[in-house]
Amino acid sequence: MDLHWCITGDEAIGAAGHSLFQAHMWLVAMSRGAGLLSTAARVNLLLLVVSAVLSWSSLSDRVPEFALTKIEESDIKDDSGKEAVAEDDADPEDLEVFYPTHQWQTLRPGQAVPAGSHVRLNLQTGDREVKLPDSENGKSDTRKERRRKRLGKVDVDSTSFTSQELKKALAKMKESEKAERKAHEEEVRKKFRPIEQLKEEFEKMNVKMETDYEIMVKLISKFNSSASTLDEKVAALYDLEYYVHQVDNAKDFLSMGGLQLVIHGLNSTEATLKEHAAFVLGAALSSNPKVQIEAIEGGALQKLLVILATEQPLPVKKKALFALSSMLRHFPYAQQQFLKLGGLQVLRSLFRQKGMEPLHVRVVTLLYDLIMEKMLLEDSQHGDQLEEKLQQYRQVKLVPAVVEQDWCVVVSNLLAMPEHDSREKVLKMVGVLMAFCRERYRGDPALSTTLSLLRSEYEELAAEEQREGDKDGYFRELLGSVNTIIQELS
Repeated sequence: MDLHWCITGDEAIGAAGHSLFQAHMWLVAMSRGAGLLSTAARVNLLLLVVSAVLSWSSLSDRVPEFALTKIEESDIKDDSGKEAVAEDDADPEDLEVFYPTHQWQTLRPGQAVPAGSHVRLNLQTGDREVKLPDSENGKSDTRKERRRKRLGKVDVDSTSFTSQELKKALAKMKESEKAERKAHEEEVRKKFRPIEQLKEEFEKMNVKMETDYEIMVKLISKFNSSASTLDEKVAALYDLEYYVHQVDNAKDFLSMGGLQLVIHGLNSTEATLKEHAAFVLGAALSSNPKVQIEAIEGGALQKLLVILATEQPLPVKKKALFALSSMLRHFPYAQQQFLKLGGLQVLRSLFRQKGMEPLHVRVVTLLYDLIMEKMLLEDSQHGDQLEEKLQQYRQVKLVPAVVEQDWCVVVSNLLAMPEHDSREKVLKMVGVLMAFCRERYRGDPALSTTLSLLRSEYEELAAEEQREGDKDGYFRELLGSVNTIIQELS
């Protein structure tokens, strides 16, 4: 006698089978006492049995959706008497998948059964047996269809792999990647040599790898040596300018005594030497407060103003103005000393010297930056450190000095320059000075004419930009600055 079932999760089928069994037992009992039943009772009993049979038939035709596992008492313990690990608790990769056929086959413990398989318990041997169900059309499922049911809706082909095969393939991939990486490292070793080998070869060639500090020491020595020619000194300054751009190198340059040597170089009678000395000084001063303090205490400010006030070639004055700008920015004490030494008058004199036109916009840009620097600090939130710095800036009376020395007209006259970039910087300066020079500007007919011409020119250029698809272009921005000034003067 065999007990068999279809692996399905439909509990309704089990309920229907139970009802059929009860009806069957009732029919047997009633048949024994048939003499006690009337003909009508027998008919009703027959209808009940037929209804139960039809219900079982309709429910058994449903497609199986879930797999059930029946664990026998004998399966719970192994031969040693210890509890065995249940199939559901085992690692899915460790389970051996059983592939049933259309013939009954014995299922060994630890084997996983695909969903939809028929399982029966052989009561004579006590073994579980499995086979594939027949399809609805009477034909057996193909191997590909069985795989599709087993894996769900995953689209697989005939070249599927088991977990063991996948592990082996991954292991081979790792070995292949390791071999490729090793081959790449060998290729890199063939192309490049290690740093230790390079150092040894450099030492054999009398070539030594030097730090920035060591290089600057040599350059300063060459510049300061009386045996060096003018070209050698200029070359040393040229190389030093590259290194002192870095803040740490500039501090080292200061500790070596190089800063003072460069400041003394500003007194040279050689224009080229003076030019490069100012260039190195400006590079070392940029955004370096420690160097700024040492430079102003070393007399660099006075020497730079002398160069700008006296007759010098344009390249020399250009580098001197660069060094002056680096010293004054974000250094209110230097700005205060600059005004005391008449620095504003020195810059004003550049507008009266011939051939100094390229410096005009640079001077205006410097003044604009210094004014905006103070205004932005006043508008910012004040802390303890900012309050102390603000007190220093309040001692710098730059704007009153600019208005007193008639810089309003000097700046506005630069709007006649043909370069758009120069006009942009001048327009910004005029906008800043508007609060202090409004009455002066209103009485200047030349400024009114210049602004009208600029508006007409930039209206055309802005319209052309808009036609090209650039709605917020450069010329539209310049047109906005011109219109703002015109509105404030109207």
